[in-house]
Amino acid sequence: MKILALYSIKGGVGKTSSAVNLAFYAARNGYRTLVWDLDPQAASTYYFRIKPKIKGGSKELIAGKHELSGLIKGTDFENLDLLPADFSFRNLDLILDDKKKPTRQLRKLLKPLAEEYDFVFLDCPPNISLLSEAVFEAADVLLSPIIPTTLSLRTLEQLKGFIADNNLKNLTLIPFICMLDRRKKMQRDIVENMKNIHPEILATAIPYASDIERMGVERMPLGGFVKKSASTIAYNELWQEILARIKAKT
Repeated sequence: MKILALYSIKGGVGKTSSAVNLAFYAARNGYRTLVWDLDPQAASTYYFRIKPKIKGGSKELIAGKHELSGLIKGTDFENLDLLPADFSFRNLDLILDDKKKPTRQLRKLLKPLAEEYDFVFLDCPPNISLLSEAVFEAADVLLSPIIPTTLSLRTLEQLKGFIADNNLKNLTLIPFICMLDRRKKMQRDIVENMKNIHPEILATAIPYASDIERMGVERMPLGGFVKKSASTIAYNELWQEILARIKAKT
């Protein structure tokens, strides 16, 4: 089982839509896939038409009173399950802080699922906190969407610095471009500059597109309501590129 966290310090960069769509294509490719929505805003949960509620809330979850397997919900898509968010997740930092070895709690909770899933996608809230540190400890891969702005490039540099400073040697950072408007020369120039400075950025870029925005209306992954578009092609190619990067590391 590989744990992939969709994470960015900055909000509004396509993190949740990427978590949902990448998980969809992983499942479509035959992998047993789980999305865990860790964001109290519950956007991933909303996209899958599932009520954002966890029995006992985050306190009982972290206390180990409920096994994750008993909280998982099926989605409308084969091979794709969801562990929904709960509004109490807004208190996860405080709850983790009361535990011994708080940054190891998420990995501990996920460990029993190792035989059930090939990939677990963590949809994470946008900040640097105790929860994000626990995500970094739990994840094998950190997928970080970068939008084509200079400030977004700065957040990538901050994230790389944090990983280096905290000696997270087992965590593979894989950044990718999201919300790219190719009609704008400035954005194209910024992306080219980003890839020159950070060659680890994936080649596939996710476009800024209306069908991705429609996910909130349709309440499902792109592939659930669009047969073929530039966005569906991009997400499928992005997943293949991520999969190849993961396999190259193993």
